[in-house]
Amino acid sequence: MKKPAAKGGRKHLHDDDHDVWSHTAQSIEPLKKAKGRHHPAAERAAEMTPPAAAKHAAEPAKSKPDKAASGKGGAATSAKPKAVPAPPPIATFDRKKVRKIRSGQVEIEARIDLHGMRQDEAHSALVRFLLRCQSKEQRWVLVITGKGKLTDSDPHAPFDLTRPRERGVLKRNVPRWLDEPELRHLVVSYTTAAIQHGGEGALYIHLRKRG
Repeated sequence: MKKPAAKGGRKHLHDDDHDVWSHTAQSIEPLKKAKGRHHPAAERAAEMTPPAAAKHAAEPAKSKPDKAASGKGGAATSAKPKAVPAPPPIATFDRKKVRKIRSGQVEIEARIDLHGMRQDEAHSALVRFLLRCQSKEQRWVLVITGKGKLTDSDPHAPFDLTRPRERGVLKRNVPRWLDEPELRHLVVSYTTAAIQHGGEGALYIHLRKRG
């Protein structure tokens, strides 16, 4: 404890003042530092918490951007499926090729006879035939459909314009099948065959090259 200065700025204390100061200095005890308060449960929790977990809890969680939902500029983007190009339309059969096929200058490389088949059987057989021919790189083929016949089976019945006439289911349906997308990507063109190859009951078919 520091000794107080004398009154009036004097350096030495009066005898009475000196006695009082000495008695006071002997009776004063130094202050003890206050102990910090603690809770036993808090100490146990701190001891059980791993350092990595305590560090992770102290740091704020960072949100990751959703890449799937946001594209350039934050706008949502979605991949558009590519459109499959439609097969080209059936072309007009080359007349020069017709003459060469009729004369034998261009050989018919394969043929199929659908006559007498049911529609579902004929359609499946036609698809398999054309695919097989294209895989063999055959370009000129013949499909026999049959001409059809009268619905009245009596050959001696009198001629009647009102009588329904069946011109052949396959004769009508095969050209329609060839125009459909399933087969149109295989066929360049088709036309009625020459008489020696079946006439109206058959078709010359020009196949596309295998892509």
